[in-house]
Amino acid sequence: MAKMHTPAMEKLEKKNARRKKTVNSTPLYESWKRFKRNPTALMGLAVVVILVLVAILAPLLAPYDYQVQDYMAMLQKPSAKHLFGTDNFGRDIFSRCIYGARYSLLIAFFCTLAAMFSGGLLGIIAGYFGGKIDTVIMRIMDIFQSIPMIMMAMCIVAVLGNGIPQLVSAIMFASMPTMARNNRAAILRVRGSDYIESSEAIGVGRLEMIVKHMIPNTVGIMVIYFVGFLAASIMLMSSMSYIGVGLAAPTPEWGLILNDGKAYMTTAPYMMIFPALMIMITCFAFNLMGDGLRDAFDPKMK
Repeated sequence: MAKMHTPAMEKLEKKNARRKKTVNSTPLYESWKRFKRNPTALMGLAVVVILVLVAILAPLLAPYDYQVQDYMAMLQKPSAKHLFGTDNFGRDIFSRCIYGARYSLLIAFFCTLAAMFSGGLLGIIAGYFGGKIDTVIMRIMDIFQSIPMIMMAMCIVAVLGNGIPQLVSAIMFASMPTMARNNRAAILRVRGSDYIESSEAIGVGRLEMIVKHMIPNTVGIMVIYFVGFLAASIMLMSSMSYIGVGLAAPTPEWGLILNDGKAYMTTAPYMMIFPALMIMITCFAFNLMGDGLRDAFDPKMK
């Protein structure tokens, strides 16, 4: 016997389908749906994906070796042969900017990851245990935070020397206080929740409480801070390289390319314009993406 479909039955079936879809959806999926509805966030994500692909495929995309010097082609203006022109050593600036994406993004990622791990761990400990532990950790972080980030990073590099590991350590220590304070605030927000108090009442251990209940419920806000600090790390790293205390030549890092061009600011301004645009576009994309993640994970913060 054929099943009859009346308007009332069809309406009920649609309602049940929507309810089933709502039940099966997860907070992460709901956040992703909100993120997809944000065009500026998607634009930032698209630019970041393109930059990551450029960094990965740099050997295939770069028309020249970024280290090769051609003294017959010094300070050439942008052309079909050299899209971004050449520097004072005849090196192709377009190739150096492409390889610069690899160095800048990779170093910024490890700097932010190290700061998130170290500062995040301190913030979690301070936020969960509170009391004297919280006071001691936060006062130490206040002392570090009273020093400008770039000044602290410069002092650390002056002690440790130039190099990628030293630069990562410097930016990590400079970013750690802010990361610790942000993670502490996220933990305190979760700390007073009913399900945390219920878990404590039934005897859940401290380590299990932190690992299984508190950290998973602060992942969203930590991802937002992580993306935001990627842009800050790129800016700090580029600033240090520009003033001569970052990476050493001939590393094709964007700030170092800027440093190479400052002596030719009036005669060959393109030496500074293109790496500056790369820094600006990258940081802008990460900020757009971070704002979109913030609105997606916590709509109340819009």
